[in-house]
Amino acid sequence: MPALYVVATPIGNLEDISLRALRLLKEVKLIAAEDTRSTRHLLKQYNIKTPLTSYHEQNKRAKLGYLLDCLAEKDVALVSEAGMPGLSDPGYELITAAIEQGVPVVPVPGPSAVITALAVSGLPTNQFVYLGFLPRRKGERRRLLQSMTDKPWTIVAFEAPHRLIESLEDALEILGDRKTAVCRELTKLYEEVFRGKLSEAIKHFSQPRGEFTLVITGCVPKEPEVSGPVEKELAALFKQGLGAKEAVARLSGKTGLPRKMLYQAWLKVIEGE
Repeated sequence: MPALYVVATPIGNLEDISLRALRLLKEVKLIAAEDTRSTRHLLKQYNIKTPLTSYHEQNKRAKLGYLLDCLAEKDVALVSEAGMPGLSDPGYELITAAIEQGVPVVPVPGPSAVITALAVSGLPTNQFVYLGFLPRRKGERRRLLQSMTDKPWTIVAFEAPHRLIESLEDALEILGDRKTAVCRELTKLYEEVFRGKLSEAIKHFSQPRGEFTLVITGCVPKEPEVSGPVEKELAALFKQGLGAKEAVARLSGKTGLPRKMLYQAWLKVIEGE
């Protein structure tokens, strides 16, 4: 049965394509490409002569039926302008339509700007949220960033060079001066990874050029601390004649604060009495 092969292509350096991807791009009968110019450049590099058809944001509705008809008879490869198809590109609609039609959808993994940027960011990678391209409109962008203020996940997003500074300024105002990695032109000739605070990134990229992937650390929970009211309650318990163990256990259950922290506060209260 014919299949739709979702093929990852280089995000910059053409040497990053996999042997499997090259083989399948030669074997399929048609390649649906988001950007035929960049795909032709890749195919020429590896002497691949498979026919191409364009499938992008502007023609995706008109081309969808045609590609599904092709899949009824022959294997088709789906490639994006760069990276893994289906992420922030029209490939998503073709993939879901193929699944609904019962067409096998076969992943051919490879380069991804999201994972590449995250891996070299130096920021936590155990949990992250991908926001795609940040909204162009300032209000929508700020609302999206606002929804991330208390989330612990590392944030990954794409941004265009002419909106980079404005987006970084919005992130600084809404999220605070968090650690960030601003990745520019990944795997390309002028690759750059800036690591620092958001405020420092704004100063660094005075004239941004190229393609940008932003990685911003998530919300770091504040360390718990013993507040004034809790200290007063400890002092009251001390005056009532309670011992340290009983007083600490009582307030730990009530406040959720660590017993070790409360015991240190207890000692401080005793010294002041």
